[in-house]
Amino acid sequence: MQTNASIEDIYRSESRRVFATLVRLLGDFDLAEEALQDAFKAAIEQWPRDGIPAQPVAWLVSAGRFKAIDGIRRRARFTSYEDVAEVADAIPDETPAPDQREHLEDDRLRLIFTCCHPSLAPDAQIALTLREVCGLSTEEIAHAFLTPAPTLAQRIVRAKAKIRDARIPYQVPERDELPARLYSVLRVVYLVFNEGYSASSGVSLTRHDLSQEAIRLARLLLELLPEPEVAGLLALMLLHESRRSARSTADGDLVPLDEQDRSLWNAELIAEGSALVGHAVSSRRIGAYTLQAAISAVHAQAPRADATDWQQIVGLYDALLRLEPTPVIELNRAVAVAMHQGPEAGLVLVDGLIAGGHLHNYHLAYAAQADFHRRLGHVAEARAAYGKALALTQQEPEQRFLHRRLAGLAEQ
Repeated sequence: MQTNASIEDIYRSESRRVFATLVRLLGDFDLAEEALQDAFKAAIEQWPRDGIPAQPVAWLVSAGRFKAIDGIRRRARFTSYEDVAEVADAIPDETPAPDQREHLEDDRLRLIFTCCHPSLAPDAQIALTLREVCGLSTEEIAHAFLTPAPTLAQRIVRAKAKIRDARIPYQVPERDELPARLYSVLRVVYLVFNEGYSASSGVSLTRHDLSQEAIRLARLLLELLPEPEVAGLLALMLLHESRRSARSTADGDLVPLDEQDRSLWNAELIAEGSALVGHAVSSRRIGAYTLQAAISAVHAQAPRADATDWQQIVGLYDALLRLEPTPVIELNRAVAVAMHQGPEAGLVLVDGLIAGGHLHNYHLAYAAQADFHRRLGHVAEARAAYGKALALTQQEPEQRFLHRRLAGLAEQ
C-alpha cells in the first residue's frame, strides 16, 4: 500500500515531466500520452515487487519509450516489417540520466512553446498547454474559458492534429523569435496559476500543486528570457501566493482580503515579489502583468486593510485598462473605486458592465454588485444579486461564503 501511495505521489509530481520527454522522443501527443499511461501501469505492476527505482523519472521515460515501440509493432499488422522497424528505430534512446534533471525541464519548455506555436489559434494554444503541459482536465479548462466542454475538447483535438500535420517543431524558438512568442506563453502560465490559486470548481478553494507549477514555469522562463514582463508575471504570482495561508480557514472557508490575518502572509514571497516589481518597473517597459503585480504590491505593503492606498490602486487600474481594456479588469477597477470613493460609485460601474452584457455569466460581477448593495443597505437588491452569483459559481468555499453573506442580510 505504501508503494502504491508513493507511485501516486510520483504521478502527481512527475507525470507531466515524463510526458514532455516522451513527446520529444515519440513526436506525437497521443502516442506519448498512451506511453505515459503504459509506463505507470508497468510501475504499478513491478515496483511493489522490485521496489521503487532510484531514478523513477528515468525509469518511467525508458518504460514509456519501450511500450510505445512495442505498440507500434503490434499495430502494424499490414505494414512490412522493414517499415515498422524504420519507424521504431527512429525513436531515439535518450533516457535522462540521474544528473540530467535540467534536460527534463528543457523538455517542459519545448512543450510549452510547441503548444503556443503561432500557427495555432490563441485559444487553442492556451487550451492545449493547460491540457498537455499541466494535465488539467477538459472540464477545468472549459470553465476557465467559459466555454462548453465538448467545444473545448474539439479545440484540443484540432490543435494536436495541426501540430502533427504541419510538422510543427518540438523546440524552443531561436532567441530572436522568443519575444513574439512570449505573450501566449505568459498568458498560459497565468491561467495555470489562477486555476491553482482559486480553483474553478470543487471542494477546495485552491490547488497548491498548480500554483507551484506555474511559479516554477515562470522561474524557468525568466532564466531563459529575462524580460521585464516575465519578471512582472513571476512577481504577480509570488505576491498572490504570499496570501494563500490567510485566504481560508482551517475548515476551508473563504476569507476575503479585508478580513485576512496579515501576519499569516509570507514575508519572504512578498519581499521577492516586490523586488521583481521594482526591477520590472525600472526597465520602463511596463506591461500588463507588471501593472497587476504593482497593484498586488500596494496591497502587500499595507499593514492593515484600512491603510491600503486605494487611490494608487485606482490609478494603476487606469493604466492597466489602457493596455488591456477587458471587462474583468473594469470590474476589478470598479471594486477599487468602491473602496476609494464609496460603494455607490462602484455600483454604478458594475451595473453598467452587467447591463452591457459583458459579464452577465460571471459570478464575481454579481458578487461585487451584491456587496455594494449590502454596504448601501439595499437588502432586496443584495439578496437577488447574491442569488445570481450562487447560481453561477461551482466552487464550494465560494458558495458557502455567499450563503453566509445572504444569511447576514436577514440581520439588517
